[in-house]
Amino acid sequence: MRPQDRFDTHEVTNQPGPPPLRDAWAGDVALREAVDAAGGQAGPLAEYGAALASPELAEAGRAAEANPPQHLAFDRAGRRLDEVRFDPGYHALMRTGLAAGYAALPWEGAAGGHATHAAMVYMASQREAGHCCPMTMTYAAIPALAGATGPAAAFRDKAMSRAYDPAVAPVAAKAGVTIGMAMTEKQGGSDVRANATRAEPADGAWRLTGHKWFCSAPMSDAFLTLAQTGAGLSCFLVPRWLEDGRNGIVIERLKAKLGNRANASAEITYHGAEAYLLGEDGQGVRTILAMVHHTRLDTAMAPAGLMQAALIEAHHWCAGRRTFQKRLIDQPLMRAVLADLALDREGALALGMRVAQAFDDPAQTAFARIGVALAKFLSNKRCPVVVAEAMEVLGGMGYVDDTPLPMLYREAPLNGIWEGSGNVICLDILRTLARVPEAGEALRAELAAARGENRHYDAALADFAARWPGLPSEAEGRWFCERAATLLTASVLLRRAPAAVSDAYAVTRAAGEGGRVPGATAAREVGVVLDRMAAG
Repeated sequence: MRPQDRFDTHEVTNQPGPPPLRDAWAGDVALREAVDAAGGQAGPLAEYGAALASPELAEAGRAAEANPPQHLAFDRAGRRLDEVRFDPGYHALMRTGLAAGYAALPWEGAAGGHATHAAMVYMASQREAGHCCPMTMTYAAIPALAGATGPAAAFRDKAMSRAYDPAVAPVAAKAGVTIGMAMTEKQGGSDVRANATRAEPADGAWRLTGHKWFCSAPMSDAFLTLAQTGAGLSCFLVPRWLEDGRNGIVIERLKAKLGNRANASAEITYHGAEAYLLGEDGQGVRTILAMVHHTRLDTAMAPAGLMQAALIEAHHWCAGRRTFQKRLIDQPLMRAVLADLALDREGALALGMRVAQAFDDPAQTAFARIGVALAKFLSNKRCPVVVAEAMEVLGGMGYVDDTPLPMLYREAPLNGIWEGSGNVICLDILRTLARVPEAGEALRAELAAARGENRHYDAALADFAARWPGLPSEAEGRWFCERAATLLTASVLLRRAPAAVSDAYAVTRAAGEGGRVPGATAAREVGVVLDRMAAG
């Protein structure tokens, strides 16, 4: 039944309702093009896109974000529980994503697995981004568990399951498990070598004692964590539940976060928690880097999905709202703003999928290493700007939680912080280029591959090479990384996107013809860019 729109005092007009539920696969031509170019699998993505577009999962996403997880420290009799309870919508999203292969598919042996996974991250982030965190960490933990033996091997096998099993039970009783991460400590932050958590051998395993300032997804079935042994910092798998009861893990409190509300983050303390060594004793950073590397792929893809979700709302509003006798979508200044924002989404999507393609090819390991860091850096710097501008398009309505824009705005900074904030990523890029010659060679080859396609790009690439014939000083790290990532994005678009998109990106981003705020550019093929936002 239609809601009432006539009142004694006024009639509701010129107020667009919510956009119709959109299939994130069938309704996104740019995604389908990028997946095809990257060698991803269309079939699983079509099924996942249709599921995410259902009214049931749309409501599940809203409910999961509106009803954050709750920490149950004790039962009614005062016995310690240390459990986290979630809204049913969260469980529905998790069940659907894991069944689609979000975590397992890249490791099942089919071609294009990581590219397909990256597209799933992009699509799931548009529905509700909080539930992606535990699925991402489970996906990323599998390579770190590849050589696991003994009790840890069971977690590797169950992490490969497509079953979602949230039961409080030991691994042997579970149909599938999720894996979290607990690395950060108060005194160290990104400097994990300063970690003070201690590990001591005991009864064929290890016992951990210490505090973790951030534990992602504390209701996971196990965590990858770092602790000090006599040999140095080492990597461990810490089960949440043991065969004879709870492990020695106490949840001190859940973090009251700006966004990512459907997902729990916690402070935890290990009180002699049983743990299993992964990799070599004293080589913990090297071991856990396999997980970090793969989580970075997701932190590079998620901002593209958030941008897309915000732009869908903005475009729908402009298509249904009239001002000064014309639809907003037909106003030249608004068209310039929307098209300029769309270029950031096109670039983030194209670069993220190109990097995911490299994850699928062992011959491109060097490019995957440098490319994912550059993609994470640039896409996450653009995401908050794009989402904020899309919010402004809706005016006051965009600032109200009746629309998803506030949720998207709260989410926008997260992936730039998680797994290395901007400065950490820049330093990592510089170290990689200095220590891994193959990475620099792969980056130069990727940039050169688009030479001759666009004169603006060619000039910008020449300027970049002249400005930095070698590596920059640390103080110029952000400038260097921004330019490198922008040129890399332009190179991918020039080879894979329609000319109207790639030319516009080369002119406005690579050549820098325009101002520093969205829409402060000369209009170039605006209609084509806008049509891609609405096209299915």
